[in-house]
Amino acid sequence: MVQIKAGHLIAKYLKEVEKIDIAFGISGGHLESILDGFTEYKIRTIDVRHEQAAVMMAHAWAVYTGKPGVCFLTAGPGFTNGLTGIVNAYLDNAPVVVLCGRAPIRDDLKGALQEMNQVDMVKPVTKWTATCYEAKRIPEYLSLAFNHALSGRPGPVFLELPPDILSVKVNEEDAPMPARPARKYTVHPDDADLKQAAEIINNAKKPLFLGGSGVGFSHSSSALKAFVDKTGFPFFLINNGRGELPDNHPLSLWDIGVVGLMAAVGQVDLIVAAGIRFNWVFMSGKIFQPQTKFIRIDIDPNEIDRNRMADVGLVGDVASVLVQLNPFLKKSDHRGWVSTVRSASRAFLDPELKARETPSDPIHPIRLVAQVQKLVGDDAIYVTDGGDTSYFGTVGFMSKEKVGVASPSGGLLGCLGTGIPFAMAAKLARPDKKVVLLNGDGSFGFNAMEFDTMVRHNIPIVCVVNNDCAWGMIKHSQELSIGKERLVCAELGVRHYEKMVEGLGGHGEFVTKDEEIIPAMKRAFESGKPACVNVMTDPNVTSPMTPLFYQSLKME
Repeated sequence: MVQIKAGHLIAKYLKEVEKIDIAFGISGGHLESILDGFTEYKIRTIDVRHEQAAVMMAHAWAVYTGKPGVCFLTAGPGFTNGLTGIVNAYLDNAPVVVLCGRAPIRDDLKGALQEMNQVDMVKPVTKWTATCYEAKRIPEYLSLAFNHALSGRPGPVFLELPPDILSVKVNEEDAPMPARPARKYTVHPDDADLKQAAEIINNAKKPLFLGGSGVGFSHSSSALKAFVDKTGFPFFLINNGRGELPDNHPLSLWDIGVVGLMAAVGQVDLIVAAGIRFNWVFMSGKIFQPQTKFIRIDIDPNEIDRNRMADVGLVGDVASVLVQLNPFLKKSDHRGWVSTVRSASRAFLDPELKARETPSDPIHPIRLVAQVQKLVGDDAIYVTDGGDTSYFGTVGFMSKEKVGVASPSGGLLGCLGTGIPFAMAAKLARPDKKVVLLNGDGSFGFNAMEFDTMVRHNIPIVCVVNNDCAWGMIKHSQELSIGKERLVCAELGVRHYEKMVEGLGGHGEFVTKDEEIIPAMKRAFESGKPACVNVMTDPNVTSPMTPLFYQSLKME
């Protein structure tokens, strides 16, 4: 009988069943057998400098590839360091499989090194959690983990693996691999609901399709294109749904930006909201007019009436629902309405357009984004990270790529530091594309040491630091609430982040003038190294999101 080390069963399952060939993490004694299995089965390991980044890279891998991301954490502090990334993936509905070490079973309740109740800590922020106590059941547990990660609304799962289980050998025939990989099963709405929704859609005069991450995770580009082509609906795609249809599509409203969209929603008579939650960004639904009709599409039935009652709820995978809905729809033309929306938004956009087109001293962040876009173009992947910085990048960058503009720090957790791991994973997932990260100077600090990871693993992204010498959104919120003279813990000062990147083996540029931006970016790309272009920008500029953020925190 052929025997196999239990830790190697993990790699065998990942490679042969799920076709996983990359995993993210940091080594640890509890994981030794798993890591040796990765070597045996030729699974690439990206070892990072903080476990938070490992989970965030697995999260981003799922976003950019459509496959579950896999990460490995050692016990104790490895687990707690990764917990922020797990929570972020949970709130973002990202299918991440977390493999975690723990203290040996034989030492339970003896005060072993890194002994702690990890399972109960992580259970509230995962879809499924388990500890495997029997070596030959490892493939079975892994199959459960992947199925839970993908089924229904996707999300992270957590599998704890004790080292005294991983180190034993088992007969391969006693630990059979599942016959097929995990798969996502679709749910379909009733024909009566589809017909009711179609009737409302066919009679709409001022409609809008609003799509979120559910549009992206359902890979709905072809279904959405068919829907838009038939209905003539203008659309706005955000979060991980952005890029399912290109930003420059004639019916995409990204040209009017977030501010223009907020103005437009007051005029619409119908919103088809697909795979999107009406959270704080939408003032929990209060931004919409009472008379506006809603058709909501979501894999989770609990979202259908959350924060805004739907006139019709269609429960199911977005792509599948749109395919079923399409035969009931009439060919429509809403070009007149789209033109009206764009014209009405012009007044709101003029300040941004002026800032985009005009050189400034100090450099306006919107101008910085425009110059980067001018050089790099729309055949690239952009990631943003920060408060005000995320707004400037989200509205300023345009891409024709799937999730071509990602703002992971703008998720429900509002987690700064996500940008560097996301950009790294984007480059690994799509090595043929240029990847640009727009980072606030504050958020840069959370995972800046991952430039060492980039150098070691040859992940050449270009990070542009929007350096306003402050935690910008916090600073400007404090100015609104307690006054400029009482700022506290909000200012950072001039720091040469590009020198840090140079010290780690990357390329660095320091920019203070508008005319220096494009030449510095060119040199960064030409270096072929992970690069940091540190740009000093106007510290007095704030974004329209700051008052919204401030308002969301007011207690009175």
